[in-house]
Amino acid sequence: MKNLSGKILFLDRSDINTDEIIPAKYLTELSKEALKPYCLEDLNLPGFNPAKDVQGKGAIVTRANFGCGSSREHAPWVLEYNNINLVIAENFARIFRQNMFNCGMMCIELPPEQIDEIFRVFAGTDAFCSADPDKAVLTISNDRETREYPFHLGSFDKALVKAGGWINYADKKY
Repeated sequence: MKNLSGKILFLDRSDINTDEIIPAKYLTELSKEALKPYCLEDLNLPGFNPAKDVQGKGAIVTRANFGCGSSREHAPWVLEYNNINLVIAENFARIFRQNMFNCGMMCIELPPEQIDEIFRVFAGTDAFCSADPDKAVLTISNDRETREYPFHLGSFDKALVKAGGWINYADKKY
């Protein structure tokens, strides 16, 4: 199972698409690792600098419809090679969401009110989160407080996360 914890990168915007997660001009790279320096390179968000803001983060908290746009596995791959295995949002584009789970990574959907609360309480601080797929609980903390958020995780998605992705799951099952 991949690490489902780390410092949080707050991206306060909806509709962050796969071209912003990994620009299409890098899709010809020959390895997944070669994508690493281009993570979120084209994201247009005031005050965001991908060269310094992505490094050292293990999770993203964002708004609605994360991963919309082109249906490519490169978007989860670039997050994975930047050690971001967890994305928390109101909802996700269907194909992006499934590609995350296929890679053994996790998407957590929370209601807009809880996402608002997370931004209000934790954005702008040195916040840390961890997700427990067995208990289906997300824990977020900073130097002032800790809060827990239950989430839904289907049994197949949980199995993919625990196996480390579809290939490992299939190797064990078939």
